[in-house]
This record gives sequence, C-alpha cells and structure tokens, in this order.
Amino acid sequence: MSDQRSQTPTTKTIYLIRHGETAFNRQGVVQGSGVDSDLNELGQAQAEAFFQYYQHVPFDKVYTSALKRTHQSVNKFLQKNLPWEQHIGLNEISWGVREGKIPNNRDNEYYKVLIDSWIAGETNMPSEGGESPEDVIARQKPVVDLILSRPEEQTVLVAMHGRAIRIILTLLLERPLYEMDTFDHANLCLYKLIYDYDTSKFTVELACDVSHLADLNP
Repeated sequence: MSDQRSQTPTTKTIYLIRHGETAFNRQGVVQGSGVDSDLNELGQAQAEAFFQYYQHVPFDKVYTSALKRTHQSVNKFLQKNLPWEQHIGLNEISWGVREGKIPNNRDNEYYKVLIDSWIAGETNMPSEGGESPEDVIARQKPVVDLILSRPEEQTVLVAMHGRAIRIILTLLLERPLYEMDTFDHANLCLYKLIYDYDTSKFTVELACDVSHLADLNP
C-alpha cells in the first residue's frame, strides 16, 4: 500500500504562458477571441527563445486555446510529438464589436469605463457584443478541472492570452475576480504554478517572468 501511495503524484507543475507578439499586438488592434492572427517575426523569436530556455523540461502534455497564435507559440514543443489538446475554453475574452479595430479616443474611454467597472466588482458586465469576465471564468473552469483531474500529467505547458490569463489566475489562486488586473502579463511571459493535491492549493514560483527573452530586443 505504501508503494502504491508513493507512486501517486502529489503535485502538478503548470507552465502558463501568454502567446508571442502578433502584428496586431504591435499595431494596438484589439484581437480578443474573434481575430485569429499569426505571430509576427518578434513573436516567432519569442517562441524560439522560450523553447531554447525550457526545452529540457519533461512536459507530459501541452494545452492551448483554439487560436493559432497560441499554437505557434508552442510549435517547437509540438514538433517533439508531445500530446496536445486545444480548448475553446482557454480562448481570449471576446471584446465584441470592437475586435479587429485600433481603438479611437471614444473606444479607449469605453474600455476604461468597462475595466473600471470590473475592478469595482461588476465582473458580470460584458463588453458590447462580447463576454464578461464571469462568462470567461465559467468556460475556463471545466478545462482547469480536466487538467487537475489528470495527476499523471505532472508537468504541463498551457498557452493562453493576456486577459484570459488574468482571469484564470484568480480562479487558480482563489482570488476575487475583480482583482484580475493585479496580475501583469506580457507577450510570451511565464507564470510557473505548483498545484498540491493534498491541500488543493496553488503556489506561484514565477510571475510574469520574461528572463528567457533577455537576449531579444524589445
């Protein structure tokens, strides 16, 4: 019996990254879940730098959103024939009618009011034609539950999006959803998280870490 228990993993390590830069990131275009853009040259270099830095990690599985900028960010890992699943539940928040556009002054004011409302606790307020943070966390939770239900996958790589990462971190770390903006993100940043199956708690080892990008020009 003790042998059986010793073989049961008690922790899971999650490497949670944001996708690399896209041309729309550079231009300030709102992407959300409705714009399926490719990585630009810098984004590809960021993906390569992350791979070179972390290729030694024995990942058991790769999880991504259904959007190709996350697929391209982990492509070198996928080329190693690692098991891979993509889930719409990990997609970026839908920003609705303003996706695909560079915000003008009126749009910027709209976003400021919307995000201020979220910070004030009105996390059920959706963007016009899009999602609220509560909509996003509701579709993220089944994916999180699925990942945690697989203790045999001791080390996983998860590629997502900026706002979606802020939202999912409140879920993983049991923080109020209105605190999501306390979590920073950058293109191809890393959050390294350890889940303890005994306590059902996450701890953060690295937060918005970009040390693997040190050799790249911003």
